[in-house]
Amino acid sequence: MRHELQVEILKELMQQLDEGRNVDAGVQYRVPTAAYVCPDQAAREWDAFFRNHPQLIGLSQDLPEPGAFFTLDDFGTPLLATRDRNGVFRAFLNACRHRAVKVASEPRGKQSVFLCPFHNWSYANTGDLLAVPNEDHFGAIDKSCHGLIALPAVERDGLLWVHPQADGHLDVDELLGAELAAELASFDLARHGFAGATPIPGDLNWKFANDTFGETYHFGKLHKDTLGRVFYGNNLHFKEFGRHHRFVTASRGIDRLRTLPESEWSVVGATFVLYHLFPNIQLICSSESATLIRIYPDPAHPGRSVTKVSFYFSPETAAEAAARDAAGVDPRAVYDPSNDRRGPSLQASFEVFKSTIAQEDYVMGALQQRTAESGQLKEVILGRNEPALHHFHRNYREALNQPPLEPVG
Repeated sequence: MRHELQVEILKELMQQLDEGRNVDAGVQYRVPTAAYVCPDQAAREWDAFFRNHPQLIGLSQDLPEPGAFFTLDDFGTPLLATRDRNGVFRAFLNACRHRAVKVASEPRGKQSVFLCPFHNWSYANTGDLLAVPNEDHFGAIDKSCHGLIALPAVERDGLLWVHPQADGHLDVDELLGAELAAELASFDLARHGFAGATPIPGDLNWKFANDTFGETYHFGKLHKDTLGRVFYGNNLHFKEFGRHHRFVTASRGIDRLRTLPESEWSVVGATFVLYHLFPNIQLICSSESATLIRIYPDPAHPGRSVTKVSFYFSPETAAEAAARDAAGVDPRAVYDPSNDRRGPSLQASFEVFKSTIAQEDYVMGALQQRTAESGQLKEVILGRNEPALHHFHRNYREALNQPPLEPVG
C-alpha cells in the first residue's frame, strides 16, 4: 500500500479516536431475515455466487514449487490445482474421465502424476491422460481428447483465481478493477508462504458469517476479553471498489505513531487492513502476513456454512513466527495489550480465530440464525456505523435482482 495512502488512513482513524466518533453512512437500513433462511434464495445464491462465479482459492505459495498441488471441494466443483514443471498454475475438475472418481484425495502435496484409484488411469499435472491400463481389453481411446477437464485459471499478483465452470468467464482485471488490483499487488503477496489452515463450521447462514467481518461496533462488547483488548473498536476507514471494499480499523498500536514523524508511519502494527472481495472472501493482508478467509454456504441447508481460514507469512515473518511457536509462547498473549511486541505466531493466529471468531462471533451468528428461522422477527437493522454491511447486502441483492434495502424512517 502506498505510504501516502497509509498516512491518510491513519490520520482519519486518529481523528475518529480523538473526537470519539465513528464512520457515518448517514442512513440505517432494514434487512429482511428471510434472506438468511429462504431455501429458494439460498439456491439462487449457490448458483450465482459459487457454482458460476470466479473464485479466489489461495495464494501463489499454496503451490510453492513445480509439482505442488492442492484439492478443494467447496463450491460445487471438485477441484485439483497444480503447478507444472514450467511453474504454470493450472486448475482441473478433479475427476477421472473414465468413471468420474477423484484422481487426487489428499488436501495438498507434491506429485507430478495422478493415479485414479478405481482403475488406475493416470494423468500428468498438466491434465494430460498418460496411460489406460489394459487398453487392449478396454478398447482404444484417443488420449489427447480425454485429459482432465481444464478450468479457467489465472495467477495474478500472488492470488490464485479459478472459474468453477470449464466454459466460465474469468477476467481478473474486470473482476477487481484497476485501482483495487494495483492496491492488492502492492502487498507482494506472492512472497507469503502458506503456514497453516483451519476450518470453522457453523450453524449460521454464510451471510451471517460474512457480517461478522463488517463492523467494529461490537469489539468492546462481545470481544472485551479478546480482540477488544487489542483493537479500539468504533472506528473505521472504509472505501468501496465496485462490489468489493477495503475496511481498516485501529489497534492500540496506533498510539505509538503519534510521537513519530509521518515518514515512519505504517499501518502494520497499528491497524488491520481487510479487503472484502465479493461475494465470499475476506482478505487481511500486510507486507508481513496474510489471512485468507473463504466463506461457503452448505448447499443442503441455508442455516449452515463453513469458513476456511488460511494463514501466510513473508519469509522473514515466517522465521520469527516459527521461533516464537517453538519457544512455547502462550498464544493467548496475542490479547495482552501491555505486550507491545507480541510478534507473529501461527498458534496465536489459530487462537484468534478460535476464541474470537468461532467462540464469540459465530456463537452470536448461530443465535441470529435460530431467531431468523423462527419467523417471528421479520427484519434486522444495519446502523449508520456499519457501511460495510450496507455495501455487502446492497451488492448481493442487486446481483440477485432483488429490491434495494429499505431505509429506516
